[in-house]
Amino acid sequence: MAFEKIETAAAPAAIGPYSQAVRAGNLLFCSGQIPLVPETGELVSGDIEAQTHQVMNSLRKVLLAGGGDFSSVVKTTIYLADMVDFSTVNAIYAEYFEGVAPARATVQVAALPKNARIEIDAIAVLKF
Repeated sequence: MAFEKIETAAAPAAIGPYSQAVRAGNLLFCSGQIPLVPETGELVSGDIEAQTHQVMNSLRKVLLAGGGDFSSVVKTTIYLADMVDFSTVNAIYAEYFEGVAPARATVQVAALPKNARIEIDAIAVLKF
């Protein structure tokens, strides 16, 4: 099976040796998005609300570049620097999914790149 690298300038560029996403057959594996402004590569200014919306908007752009959208997501993982942000993130996250919500894990981590407060990755099943 051939793998295809998915890349879009509409989302932040990878800050390491990884792809924004990889398509394998009808599966799309989206790398974790932290709240970076695509044009500058800098962390979005603002609180956890602003960071969460930036992450979800970047994830949307990667999904679209790979041929999917939030309705095709079957699994996500949310990484939080502080679990105190859980309820706020949960409410914002819910705004992006209609119908069946994807399976999900949420974990607190010691730190995230660039001192972000949140990172989210996703797996989607594409319709061909």
